[in-house]
Amino acid sequence: MNQTPTHTPRVALVGDRSPHVRSHVRVPSLFDALADRDGLVLDAYWIPTGDAEEPGAVSGFDAVWVLPGSPYESEAGALAAIRTAREDGIPFLGTCGGFQHALLEFARDVCGLTAAAHAENDPSAAGDDLLIAPLACSLVGHEGVVRVTPGSLAEAVLGAERTTERYHCGYGPDSRHLDTLAAHGLWFTGEDEDGQVRIAELPGHPFFLATLFQPELAGDGTRPHAVVRALARAATEHARDRA
Repeated sequence: MNQTPTHTPRVALVGDRSPHVRSHVRVPSLFDALADRDGLVLDAYWIPTGDAEEPGAVSGFDAVWVLPGSPYESEAGALAAIRTAREDGIPFLGTCGGFQHALLEFARDVCGLTAAAHAENDPSAAGDDLLIAPLACSLVGHEGVVRVTPGSLAEAVLGAERTTERYHCGYGPDSRHLDTLAAHGLWFTGEDEDGQVRIAELPGHPFFLATLFQPELAGDGTRPHAVVRALARAATEHARDRA
């Protein structure tokens, strides 16, 4: 059987592209490196969060990556892109703000927590509704150890049960609602050394991974992080299966 997709896999980069967001600046070189080093050639298209609100905005893509850069111009657009990827089996990666909004989408659309809120987007939200809250200690510019659950997608991707990763965020999940998300099928497969959730994934989905850390900031950008390579491989597989 021919293992080569009949079209170049297409990746939707959902976010409000800015030269002031370091991860956005890194992305083009990462896709160049994926092609040069790994033979994974992808067509990447930026989709502003406002455009992602449109029905079917990411439906024809082989992967969706919701990038950092929150607060997004359109929370609804970011959530719509995540929901489409989740429901339609499109490989998905959410990093930093993408991780936060992946949890928010799951809480609202799967768990029925319709009032679940992100403190950065809705600073006046009631405390009991906050799913994403300010971190006790900001992780802007920090690196930290992440312990990974054995047997998880995260472990398979990272190839280790312990890794050191780079962050650039000031918000993370509030632990009060995490049991509800887990009871509805979301699996938390990475924690920092204090037991705070740093990775989430969705079993049964072809590829659904969200990290509070930013794998796109690893190294100097010439060697794509294992998480980025895994998304590229999942997109290639999706394109082949669609063909």
